[in-house]
Amino acid sequence: MNTTTPASAVSRWVIFLLAIAAGFSVAAIYYAQPLLPLMGRDLRLGVEGMGMVPTLTQAGYALGILFLLPLGDRHDRRTLILIKSTALALVLLGCSLVTELHSLLVVSLLIGMAATMAQDIVPAAAILAPEGKQGKTVGTVMTGLLLGILLSRTISGVVGEAFGWRVMYQLAAISIAAIGVAIWVIIPRFSVHTTLSYPALMRSMEHLWRRYPALRRAALAQGFLSIAFSAFWSTLAVMLLERYHLGSAVAGGFGIAGAAGALAAPLAGGLADKLGAGKVTQLGAGLVTISFALMFLMPAFGVEGQLILIAISAVGFDLGLQSSLVAHQNLVYGLEPQARGRLNALLFTVIFIGMALGSALGSKMYALAGWPGVVALATVTGAIALVIRLTEGSGRVAAAVEQR
Repeated sequence: MNTTTPASAVSRWVIFLLAIAAGFSVAAIYYAQPLLPLMGRDLRLGVEGMGMVPTLTQAGYALGILFLLPLGDRHDRRTLILIKSTALALVLLGCSLVTELHSLLVVSLLIGMAATMAQDIVPAAAILAPEGKQGKTVGTVMTGLLLGILLSRTISGVVGEAFGWRVMYQLAAISIAAIGVAIWVIIPRFSVHTTLSYPALMRSMEHLWRRYPALRRAALAQGFLSIAFSAFWSTLAVMLLERYHLGSAVAGGFGIAGAAGALAAPLAGGLADKLGAGKVTQLGAGLVTISFALMFLMPAFGVEGQLILIAISAVGFDLGLQSSLVAHQNLVYGLEPQARGRLNALLFTVIFIGMALGSALGSKMYALAGWPGVVALATVTGAIALVIRLTEGSGRVAAAVEQR
């Protein structure tokens, strides 16, 4: 029989383990970005071929979230995490062995789907959270997840340049295998929230999407922010190599700057608990838009100044995006606690559709208009997200959610 350990009995070390697990699992879909020039040289890929790797990885993540994440409401999340960690470790190992583009793209898609274990971990943290501390607990786990997103680029850039991109994927496979074992040993079983069949579970998601305007607004706003985020990170390594002759390690180093923004996730969760999620999402979207717009000033500086400006922008837009994400999750999780898995699936399906679009559009804009085109794309999509959050009625929606 499935049982969930009471929140009061869950130690901070368990939450810490969940944060680490979320970080390592989601990192799997971002290791490739600073490694793209190395992959391209090894497998003889063009710019568009390289751009397809992160695009298919993000698309796989979106598909996995849509079709696999709802299972968290129907089955023990601990078992689901073990199955996905095993699959992810195997496909990461397989990625290190590919020899041509088509097999690389297939494996990239599968990596994205298996890496959705990260999104099984976040609702698990919400369930284990003590009463009144859900925002802070989710923020803590999201800090691990977001640091995984950002520092993955730094780690993969350094390891790739020193030992080759294939070694990076082999190390990633080992890390995920170890995490799967730790989760199985330490994390408690989780209660099943519904007995719906899989087809009925999927049909219920359409009902949830139609029922909650706050869910639609949150998903669309965060989706547009994700286009901006992904367009930047998917093209940064190529731009640094072509414009400044800098390698993968430097491209990954910008992840350290972005990681500073991720550290705001627990603060954002606490603010959402106290001030309301709607306000935090507006501030986050505004900061993303301003941070990307700053890069229009790059021609006014020399090389060193341009690199510093990129780093400052990375701190700003990551801070804004992660704060907005944690607030959106806090808002969505409160809509219907028994359907957290499906609500999370809907939210993150749209987010990672945005990520996949950002990778594809970013590569296309870079090929057509260079780095200014990527900056313009990111600024415009950030502004669209801000407009969504500021649209008349958003305040009433947030207030209605908080009264539930």
